[in-house]
Amino acid sequence: MSRRSWFPDVVTGEEVVLRRHVPSNLRAFQRWYADPEVVRLTRYQDSPMRPEEIERFFAARALGSDSLAMAIHRRDDDRLIGTCALSQLDADNGSALYHITIGEKDSWGRGFGTEATRLMIDHAFSGLGLHRVALTVFSFNERAIRSYRSVGFVVEGRAREAIWREGRWWDEISMSILDVDWQALPHAAAPTTGTRSQESPAPAAATGGVLAGLFGKRR
Repeated sequence: MSRRSWFPDVVTGEEVVLRRHVPSNLRAFQRWYADPEVVRLTRYQDSPMRPEEIERFFAARALGSDSLAMAIHRRDDDRLIGTCALSQLDADNGSALYHITIGEKDSWGRGFGTEATRLMIDHAFSGLGLHRVALTVFSFNERAIRSYRSVGFVVEGRAREAIWREGRWWDEISMSILDVDWQALPHAAAPTTGTRSQESPAPAAATGGVLAGLFGKRR
């Protein structure tokens, strides 16, 4: 397997293009995470984020070096519609957590998030050499669960009645996908990748152990 930059500049799919975040994307984050409908699906607290919280979140999660965060753009018009990330990269155990938010509600249910997830999972396994990617999702977010299943994630378990929303309790579902699961799927073809000449240093979680966990599959 050829060695790729751990943090690509661009990853291009059929409908979306993933790019590194830039400071001007903060304006979109401020709109998304102040929207109650978006927050309902992405936040444990049942209230929008305060402006200062959004600024800290953007600095740490979108621009910071402790995760691999990519802006999701529609390929047809280059519009910024969301964000996705791999966090808690663990080189010793070849694992990471996946996160995604489609902040533009008129782009919900159109397959953009599913393709972005496929591109990120392909990079996790084919680019970083990870073994396992996990995520959590609220049980009422049925659209997201269907999307994750279509990519190859399976349900591992659930935290029962962990979330209070709309006057009742909901479960938090844990899902994961392994490298062998991904390679067995017909859609596990490599995406079209853009310029990767500007390499970023691996995150702190990766530098503490053997980099084979990020740059080559461990056996």
